Amino acid sequence: MEKVEKFQLILSCTIISLGILISSLVFASKIQQNENITVTGSASKIIKSDSAKLGFSIQARAINQKEAFNAIKKQIPIVIEYLNSKGIAKEDMELQTLSGYNNYRRDLKGYMTDDIASYTANQTFNIKSKDVEKIKEISNDIQTLVNKGINIESVYSPEYFYSDLASIKVDLLKEATLDAKQRAESMLNAAGAKVGKVKSMRMGVFQITAPDSTMVSDMGINDTSSIDKKVTAVANVVFNVK
Repeated sequence: MEKVEKFQLILSCTIISLGILISSLVFASKIQQNENITVTGSASKIIKSDSAKLGFSIQARAINQKEAFNAIKKQIPIVIEYLNSKGIAKEDMELQTLSGYNNYRRDLKGYMTDDIASYTANQTFNIKSKDVEKIKEISNDIQTLVNKGINIESVYSPEYFYSDLASIKVDLLKEATLDAKQRAESMLNAAGAKVGKVKSMRMGVFQITAPDSTMVSDMGINDTSSIDKKVTAVANVVFNVK
């Protein structure tokens, strides 16, 4: 009985080994028939933003447009002085066109009437700097202007940029193509074949994300919310099989 069990075990191992061998041979045969293999390679790099932008707006409400605009004009020098104290030069500030709207009274039932109650004026500031940490600091500190009598209407999320993305993309594409070749070699070596010449190549979209992000988009991602970014390139390469 023991001999029979040993014989069955040996027979099972032999069948499994033959199955793996046959599968490899079939795979290799199919590759040779197709004469090419398509592989996707990727490469990524962590970069640090070298410029940033921040937008925010202040607001004033008065009995009419003239008074509201005058109130805004009195606040502007205070805001500029604050930004100067934070190291933002005048040429790095942009004031958009002053804007505003009428506020209408409501009747006793809560419906809007045509009677103008007041006017609200808005002034938007856009600031930029190559010191990204400075922009981040201001975005977190801008609300202190309220203590100076400034009515902060809204603060937009800071945006962070990298100026030399073009060269980074070129280098990553080279690395992604090399990665594709190495993957093809690993697959073909196991099947007893070799990588030949490149038959075609297609560049995938770039994913620029936060370093720990797993987001991927068919259209590509261009994250501007993070100071540190991960740039990922993808290359789809078709190799000839030897």
